[in-house]
Amino acid sequence: ERPLDGPLLTFDVPALLTQLKREHAWQTGSRNGITLLKTDALRVVLVAMHAGTTIPVHKAEGPLAVEVVDGQMVFSAGAQDVSLGEGQLLTLHAEMPHGLHAITDCSFLLTIAGEAPHPVE
Repeated sequence: ERPLDGPLLTFDVPALLTQLKREHAWQTGSRNGITLLKTDALRVVLVAMHAGTTIPVHKAEGPLAVEVVDGQMVFSAGAQDVSLGEGQLLTLHAEMPHGLHAITDCSFLLTIAGEAPHPVE
């Protein structure tokens, strides 16, 4: 049992990715994720996706950031498609329609302001 909130939390992202990829959800599904932080104001989720996986267009109630940990993806927002790779960061205002497609196996950190759930959680 690990805390989802605390005054100071640290995360070993490579170790968490290894854990995600050992789980049944990764081995049999198209993606897997783990919520690292969940408060009323902020959520951080680590997501791993298999190549070819698409998250359909949707909206988030709060602004968000996507930081690619590894792999390649295409992030779509409105009429704009952005290719993202390891170490790249994208930010997006609230209520903007967006979706993404994994070009290769990839993982990313999703940070969302606000308390409403997001489809990747």
